[in-house]
Order: sequence, then C-alpha cells, then structure tokens
Amino acid sequence: MSHIIIKRAAVFVTFVLVWALLAAAVAHSATRNVVSFSGFAPGTIVVKTGERHLYYVLDGNRAVRYSVGVGRAGKAWTGEARIEGKYVEPAWAPPDEIRREQPHLPALIPGGDENNPMGAAALTLRGGEYAIHGTNNPGSIGGFVSYGCIRMYNRDIRELYRMVDIGTPVVVER
Repeated sequence: MSHIIIKRAAVFVTFVLVWALLAAAVAHSATRNVVSFSGFAPGTIVVKTGERHLYYVLDGNRAVRYSVGVGRAGKAWTGEARIEGKYVEPAWAPPDEIRREQPHLPALIPGGDENNPMGAAALTLRGGEYAIHGTNNPGSIGGFVSYGCIRMYNRDIRELYRMVDIGTPVVVER
C-alpha cells in the first residue's frame, strides 16, 4: 500500500515540475520574440515607451522584441542616443532627485547587491543620465516605473548586452 502512495506522490511531483518548466518557458517567450519590424537600420535599439517594448533591429524586416519597464509620468524621455558604456553588475549611486525622494538610500549600492536596481548589466546613455539595465524587481517590467531608465529582465539585458557594442544607436519614441 505504501509503495502505491509513493508512486502517486512521484507522479504528482513529476507533473508539478513539468508544469513549472512549461510555465517558465511560456513566460520567457512572452517577454522576447522575433517580430516584423521595419524603418530602422539593423543593429539599432528602438524603445517604444507607449508599448513598453524594446526592439533590437535584426534586418530590414525583423527585430527581437523585449518587454520593458519605462519612465513614469513626467520622467519619460524621447530622442536619440548611443550606447556609451557597458557594465556587468554595475554599482549604483542614486542621483540627487532619487535621493531627495528616498533619503534612506545609501550613497552607493555595490554591484550584485540584492538592493541594486541596475540588475545584471547596464548599457549607459547620455553621459550616464539614463541606462538600459536589468532589474532586481521583475514585477516592474511592463510598467511606467522608472526615472527615465529602461528596465529589462536580467536574462534579457544579458542577451542584449552580448549583441550590442559601444556606439550602438538608440531611439526612444512614445
């Protein structure tokens, strides 16, 4: 009798594990996929803040689309920039505006720290004023949440980081 219970428990555990793996695969595929996209040169990063998507242009007809978090009301920006720096697990010094709103923050949060909002990697823009970066808060992806930075899931920023170089053009649109 006990071997039947053990067998049923093993079947249930296997079912739960398979379900969890499938759910994780579906969730990841929903955050990035190749889509039809035109109007920009290959290698360009295009952020459409209204859609909360970032596109990495592959060729004249396709781009990899990622879900992102973007600037909240009054913090979003539009325009053109270029990738100026590439950093893995960067330290983060909160800008004065953020420190005024959150005075409890330390002057510097080391890279890799669980409280560091930059996540796994960062691509800096506009003299470091903004960045495309990972996040320690994956629930913020898909929202209007930042002070102007573009947030990505850590697995997605790692992938984008590998595909781009210093000087990569970035276009941010509404």
